[in-house]
Amino acid sequence: MSEVVYIRMKQKINGYRHQVIYLSDIALISASTRLTEKLNNVVIHTVSTQDKNIVIIDVFRVIYELSQTFKELEFQPMGPNQTIVMIPSKRKKPALLYVVLIWLLLFIGAGMAIMNFHFDVSMEEVHQHLHFLLTGERIKHPLWLQVPYSIGLGIGMILFFNHLFKKRINEEPSPLEIEMHKYQQDLDQYVSYHENQINQDHKKHDSTD
Repeated sequence: MSEVVYIRMKQKINGYRHQVIYLSDIALISASTRLTEKLNNVVIHTVSTQDKNIVIIDVFRVIYELSQTFKELEFQPMGPNQTIVMIPSKRKKPALLYVVLIWLLLFIGAGMAIMNFHFDVSMEEVHQHLHFLLTGERIKHPLWLQVPYSIGLGIGMILFFNHLFKKRINEEPSPLEIEMHKYQQDLDQYVSYHENQINQDHKKHDSTD
């Protein structure tokens, strides 16, 4: 009776140009210690210039490669069906002028959005009316309400996004991080489908030739 080896593909890894990708880089396996050492050293793929920035390694390809050498073993896939290998391209350091311009654009845009929201809901009139209810006096600028409100607005944004510059306040993910995680999952699914579709088209084209 052949020994069963369970293979769990990793969802995504980071690679580099001309990297030799071993099984241990893209998958976790469950087998005896002796077999684990041998299986982990099996070469699955070598990154070339034709791979561009993304390589999709399917679990069936992995099983096929392993079956050529370890014919006496039975391989059972678990978890994800493929691993996405991200190969970063060389990036130039952004110019300081561009960083400053983008920062100013975002800062002014965020400020305008907040001010327009408060104008739409008549926040100034709310503060004036609240001051009249509490003191019986009508004034145009109740600073004792407006200043703490402005400070609290900033503190609330910091607590909402759970970050103070690069420092995280606690371990709970922020709503922005959750949305970015969902976006990354959708992007990975699209990349996997798109790359597989391209590979199928290439195979059909080769077969017709």
